[in-house]
Amino acid sequence: MGIVVVEVCDGNAITTLDIEGIIEKEFPEVAVLMNECLSFCGLCRVKPYALVNNKRVFGNTPEECLDKIRSAIKEELAVYQ
Repeated sequence: MGIVVVEVCDGNAITTLDIEGIIEKEFPEVAVLMNECLSFCGLCRVKPYALVNNKRVFGNTPEECLDKIRSAIKEELAVYQ
């Protein structure tokens, strides 16, 4: 398991991207976990989102959300450098 964990709800719009493949290829120290539900009722229907080390990251489009996830990962990884 990675030192940064990205959790994604299966019903989320961000799953239109291969989020797991993209993130784990770019950041080998990151683990992407696909979950049935992250218990943020309704958020997955409104905006694409994910949790990066338990912090909510969301955007208006899947691509914008992915960019914000990348930024959040870089911030988390900076702690270890």
